[in-house]
Amino acid sequence: MLEAFLVSTGLVALAEIGDKTQLLSLVLATRYRKPWPIVAGVLVSTLANHAAAGGLGAWITHVVGLATMTKVAGASFLAMAVWALIPDKLDEPAKAATHGGVFASTVVLFFMAEMGDKTQLATVALAARYPSLVAVVAGTTLGMMIANVPVVFFGGAIAKKVPLPVVRKLAAFAFAVLGVVALAA
Repeated sequence: MLEAFLVSTGLVALAEIGDKTQLLSLVLATRYRKPWPIVAGVLVSTLANHAAAGGLGAWITHVVGLATMTKVAGASFLAMAVWALIPDKLDEPAKAATHGGVFASTVVLFFMAEMGDKTQLATVALAARYPSLVAVVAGTTLGMMIANVPVVFFGGAIAKKVPLPVVRKLAAFAFAVLGVVALAA
């Protein structure tokens, strides 16, 4: 259980660096200048999104079997290793309605941005790989928070100091290692 939590946390925290949802956190922080509702929105959105993604991964594993899903997860991790090397761009996040305030806007925008994202797909694969859904969802959520909370509070300064190509390469390496380990199992 601890391994699932730690691997999920580290992998998602690395993969999130430079990701479109991290860019969205920066945009929301600069637009609204209210960090606490944004952080709360990121947390709620991530918990909902990753719980659903983790549930899907666990269900697929139940349907096709652990051995098959371990191989699928391994191949998925290798694909995500390549995907992690490709920089993300943000697609018009500010066009969503803001009638619900900063918190509601963050929840909706972040949830939508996370759909089909590499960290969401990593959550599906991690839940298929590890038997503890709670540990995976808690770990991936913590990884998202580790990567996004500092951006909400200190985004401008961080963006100037973090070499994103290096972080992308580290994330790609971590995904590749997990893929090889899963395929070798």
